[in-house]
Amino acid sequence: MLGTGPQAAVDYRVVGEIKRQVARQLHEWQQLRGQGPVNRATLEQRSRGWISEAVAVWSEAAAVRGTSPTPAEDAALAEAVFNALHRAGRLQPLLDREDVEDILINGHDGVWVDRGDQRLVRAAPVADSEEELLELLRDLARNSGAGQAERSISTASPFLALRLPDGSRLQAVTGVSGERTYVAIRRHGVSDADLGDMVRLGTLSEPLRALLAAAVDAQKNVMIVGPQRAGKTSLMRAMLRHLPPDERFATVETEFELWCHTNGYHQQVVPMEARESNGERGPDGRPAGEITMLDLMFRALRMSLSRIVVGEVRGPEVTAMMQAMTNGQGGNLCTLHATSPQAVFDRLCELYLEAGDNRSEQLAYRQAANGLDFVVFVSLLDETRIGGRRHRYVSHVLEVCGMGENGRPATNVIFEPGTEMGEVRAVPRRYPACIDDLRRVGFDAHLLDWPHQTWPAPLELKVGPA
Repeated sequence: MLGTGPQAAVDYRVVGEIKRQVARQLHEWQQLRGQGPVNRATLEQRSRGWISEAVAVWSEAAAVRGTSPTPAEDAALAEAVFNALHRAGRLQPLLDREDVEDILINGHDGVWVDRGDQRLVRAAPVADSEEELLELLRDLARNSGAGQAERSISTASPFLALRLPDGSRLQAVTGVSGERTYVAIRRHGVSDADLGDMVRLGTLSEPLRALLAAAVDAQKNVMIVGPQRAGKTSLMRAMLRHLPPDERFATVETEFELWCHTNGYHQQVVPMEARESNGERGPDGRPAGEITMLDLMFRALRMSLSRIVVGEVRGPEVTAMMQAMTNGQGGNLCTLHATSPQAVFDRLCELYLEAGDNRSEQLAYRQAANGLDFVVFVSLLDETRIGGRRHRYVSHVLEVCGMGENGRPATNVIFEPGTEMGEVRAVPRRYPACIDDLRRVGFDAHLLDWPHQTWPAPLELKVGPA
């Protein structure tokens, strides 16, 4: 079982008692202070002092009973109380571990972690009961920042999606999944990489890096596509780091994951985050308080932006995204879930048809053909079950070249796997039709002339291409 640091030996009944005591002290202090809201740093500083005092009292009482806690045990108890008050409670030690990629919770005592290149490892429970787990999730929803204050989870509202302060994405479900609550927490191990870092990580080759940088500079509309956990968001962050820091653009997301407005680099970002309903309905029949991605997209189009970035297109906002790509000056970026490069346009079509309003398959194909310039497919090759590693890399780059004769978008395959040379990653195949636009922003077209020299070393695979 994966340990969770010094808190593994903590008595969480004592943690709960001290947490309630300090919470009362904080509330009374704020009431007496009477000067409006207190910033988080001040609250945490006050808490630290009261927690230390309460732990000292508990430690002395334990010593009288003949079980003297060690200084390390006192420190672990104090940290557990602080985490319960201001951070993620018993989840926090797992969130603090850099080697944890995903956290999967199947009920309060069924906790598993994915450390990237290994199989799932069991971890210590994060709660002593299902109700305590639900209360932890409610605390996280209350404390997760602006725009999420109304989110909660209960049998009446069984789904919860939110971002944690460290940028992790949490999805929980209860009441429709038997007697247990299920939680999945996605971590972002690559949060501030640029395109050069993506080369060092093995996601891109140097020719790919140069092509994507030129696509950004030439204001080409780019869709990053791939399966879940392939690294689409990480690649998008890296592409955005290529923008000038003073370029004005908007990010539109269900939960903030790009963090362009807080990374200390971009200076003119308009961050926009969707908001869930409070569970009631207004006079128009719409869920009260809800702000959808589609709502945000239409507002973003009026914000004097150079480009719009959508963290993930997965619903009716696809129509506004494609309108932005066809009506604007270009340079827009988005991600989309798809299982293969060939499935991209069918996936777009599905989302169009789900949006309703008599939208047709032909309209979806036509707008994709007219709006998109490049489709970048990120692959995930997982060999951990046979003793290997997870490999994330770009395998295809398609140029969209208008409508084809079959009524679907025509594509030009710029990069694809070099299977004839034993390479599953993308190697250059031909020049894009827009090569002159890329040359104007400094792209060296000769980088596409040497497919055998694309990657510096073969990918370490247990099972290579046939």
